[in-house]
Amino acid sequence: MKLIPFFLLIGCFCHAQIETPEIKAIQQKIDALDNSKALLRSELEAAKLQWIQNQIKEIGIPSSEKAEEVIDHLAYSFSYNEQHEQANWVMHVILPAISEGNATRSNDFREDPLVTTGTSVEQDYFLKEKKPDGKYKYDGFGYDRGHLAPSADFRWSEQALSESYFYSNMSPQIGDFNRYKWAELENWMREYVTKNNTSLIIVTAPILSDDLQKIERGINKVSIPEYFVKVALDIENKRGIGFILPHQKIESPLEYYAVSIDSVERKMGYDLFSNLDETLENEIEGKTPYIEWLPESQKDDIMAIALSKLPKGAVNTQRVKGIMNDGRKHTVCGNVVSTKKHKKGHVFINLDKKFPNQVFSLSIFESNIKNFDYEPEIYLINKQVCFKGEIGEYGNTPNMILQHSKQVRLLEDFD
Repeated sequence: MKLIPFFLLIGCFCHAQIETPEIKAIQQKIDALDNSKALLRSELEAAKLQWIQNQIKEIGIPSSEKAEEVIDHLAYSFSYNEQHEQANWVMHVILPAISEGNATRSNDFREDPLVTTGTSVEQDYFLKEKKPDGKYKYDGFGYDRGHLAPSADFRWSEQALSESYFYSNMSPQIGDFNRYKWAELENWMREYVTKNNTSLIIVTAPILSDDLQKIERGINKVSIPEYFVKVALDIENKRGIGFILPHQKIESPLEYYAVSIDSVERKMGYDLFSNLDETLENEIEGKTPYIEWLPESQKDDIMAIALSKLPKGAVNTQRVKGIMNDGRKHTVCGNVVSTKKHKKGHVFINLDKKFPNQVFSLSIFESNIKNFDYEPEIYLINKQVCFKGEIGEYGNTPNMILQHSKQVRLLEDFD
């Protein structure tokens, strides 16, 4: 008698069980539910996209004295500037659904078929040559394809995310701008939405003018903006804010570039939310409530003290990077937002911003604590203080070493 291995018997048994009418019926019900869920998800996505389009129309797209062709995609609207080969502005909406979305970058960069005059193309940003091994050799022109409406804002919809890769939604941005402070600002907006469980209407734009330099190696000679702006409007909570960022590597905190929506409108020459109720518009657009827009990790940070309020010759934390390591003594004033006493007795102080976002720190080593007739980590906290000394660097952060209490003076003690 020929024996059948036990594992084959188990396999046959399991297979036989799957083929029973009862199991088949249950599996069919599960498949039907999956199909129903997929259909409902598709309907839900379509409903969200329709709501976005309605919201944009209700609030009103940016308007100016210039005649513009406005193009609507599923989740954003824009007008295209043929002279500069990029959008004049892009308006989109960030939904709370981004916290649940799992669509990933599609990277399907392509020309926008709805722009009748044609858009920029890949060869405006780089050239690529296929090598014998099948890999590509890239010859970049020095600029990223910077999204105006970020793809991550649409991760709840594969359709909308894919449309964000049209070249009509791109502006040339240097890597140190696009990948750092610009990306940080985009993250600010998303964090605000998830933290407040609200939606945001966003307008993003390059500042375009006739005197801009161009990417000469590209086919369409795309203009290189010197400034980019982003404006956010929270209708539910009656808040709004604008940002004007220079197109360069930015070292200062983002809130230093926060402005009122009115200021952005003057810079662009547009009425950004053209259908917004006038009373609500007046209430929102003249303010700069940057604290409400800070990420949770920065909620206790404080804006640098205005130079006009400082003693003669003193600087604030916004200016210290420009005077590091020059061998001279400087007076730096700011708000002591955090202090820490190390287990070895050293004291560390941060002005205006706490770790890990610190912009200026001070160090008092244990051997110099005897030169203070108070405990600096306790006495100085939450005070406006001026410190005098040489400005060095510690871990890419401007830093001053304090050796004596004579280097420390409360701002209120100056005449």
